[in-house]
Amino acid sequence: MTEHLRWGILATGGIAATFTKDLQLIGVPVTAVGSRTEASARAFADQFGIPNAHGSYAELAADPEVDAIYIATPHPMHVAPALQALDAGKHVLVEKPFTMSEAEARAIVDRGAEKGLVVLEAMWTRWLPHMRRIREIIAAGTIGEVRALIADHDQKTNPDPAGRMQAPELGGGALLDLGIYPVSFAWDLFGAPDRVLALSDPTATGVDQQTSIILGFPGGRQAVLHTMLDGRGPGTAVVIGTEGRIEIERVWYMQTSFTVYDPKDAVLERFDERAEGRGMQFQALELERIAAGGAPELLPPEESVGIMGTLDEVRRQIGLTYPGE
Repeated sequence: MTEHLRWGILATGGIAATFTKDLQLIGVPVTAVGSRTEASARAFADQFGIPNAHGSYAELAADPEVDAIYIATPHPMHVAPALQALDAGKHVLVEKPFTMSEAEARAIVDRGAEKGLVVLEAMWTRWLPHMRRIREIIAAGTIGEVRALIADHDQKTNPDPAGRMQAPELGGGALLDLGIYPVSFAWDLFGAPDRVLALSDPTATGVDQQTSIILGFPGGRQAVLHTMLDGRGPGTAVVIGTEGRIEIERVWYMQTSFTVYDPKDAVLERFDERAEGRGMQFQALELERIAAGGAPELLPPEESVGIMGTLDEVRRQIGLTYPGE
């Protein structure tokens, strides 16, 4: 690829700032930002030297100097701006969780296919250096047949009932905001589960406080996953095979190290590589690769739809609903 796409940033929160920094770090042009208010868009544009600031998402979608839009709103607000951007001819990179439900995910993916545009979920962990190397090790058969994944994403978040993590109207709770990471990792390793078991306890506001999930896959493979929003867990993961295991250090879903062991605990490999920045640039480069004619590889749109289906089933089992459902 000799030329980058021109990127627009939709919303101006912390994750949008981190993504913009990582794009600018590698010379990817960010040409516009859109917010619900012109003042917020202008402040963000001034901070990052972005030439065009728009006081609405519609104006950003209509900007002729934008080829792709990164959607960084909270997940209940993903569908409308994604569809708006696709209708305006822009590729979209949609923050995880991709949507609130499988039905919403299907709407975005189908619209992208109809328009001939790239739709990609911003599950940035998939493209990090350590995850790429883990896939290579598994493909080489170094740890034999992979049989299990054990992973957590537990954080001590803001307990304010009016805060985003506690608010049903903002898609709060551990599952969608945090649990999406280990669920997506399980899909990455094993594909679609054929069995889902879930146990959960709610907060006073009705969202899930902590949720435990066991996913079963064809061939007897399993994933044991945990997520909670009122306590900090180890943030580690282990991939277990018949001839060894891969222990991923904290925080497993960010740039980190891992060690490969054989069945007798001898070290086969130690990985410590890091990329520049936080590593969010790789998902943008993947979208650009697909837009240039490449086939989706690590996270095809249909997989994002399927992951939301798994989360739907977990929510059904634990009785987690959101306004309007």
